[in-house]
Amino acid sequence: MMQINRLMTNICSDKLPESRDFYTKLFDFRVDFESDWFIHLISKDKQLELGIINRTHEIVPEDFQQHPQGLYITFVVANVDEVFTLANTAAFQVVSEPKDTFYGQRRLLLQDPNGTLVDVSSPIPNFEF
Repeated sequence: MMQINRLMTNICSDKLPESRDFYTKLFDFRVDFESDWFIHLISKDKQLELGIINRTHEIVPEDFQQHPQGLYITFVVANVDEVFTLANTAAFQVVSEPKDTFYGQRRLLLQDPNGTLVDVSSPIPNFEF
């Protein structure tokens, strides 16, 4: 079995600056590298990474340059309601306000500037099935 040394998600985007602002305002990311075709974000503890790449850049195969669908990104945070407040203050697109789920998470759904569905969840304290 091959050892995994690093896992990084890259979001294809037509809106690099807007996407950068979305992820840095809502989550614990800072800009590690930025160019006109790629932005690398890294968490302050350097454990998590997120890339934002120009969707039509030559290194993205043409068949994969469409807008995202069929996937979503989940961020597990301590307090989803705080993220909801930040999202509203920044006028980000809220798909579903925070609500408790049957599986023990409080869940908020957002849409990032690229159309990617972003699930922000927090464990419900003392939840039992």
